Amino acid sequence: MKEPARFDPYLLDSLMPDLVGHDRQPSAFLVYLYLSHRVTRARARGVAASLQELAADTGLSKSAVQAGLRRLVQRRLLRVHKAARTAVPVYTVLRPWIRR
Repeated sequence: MKEPARFDPYLLDSLMPDLVGHDRQPSAFLVYLYLSHRVTRARARGVAASLQELAADTGLSKSAVQAGLRRLVQRRLLRVHKAARTAVPVYTVLRPWIRR
């Protein structure tokens, strides 16, 4: 049995109202939450996912996922790396509120 997902309280207390209310980008919040969960489960720095996979797994359209990804990169909450132009991107979830 998988253990239940755990989220940093900052996600729901601050990030959600900021992305959904202020930026009016609920897709950005949903994509961030999904990728954050995948990275945590994989215990990795980043996770590879196609646009099609992100859309199917979040229930969003591909264009909504693209808009969400753009907003997350602009807000420096996500880093995207592609080894080649047609390669599946690797997403690194950034948590600037955590000081290391």
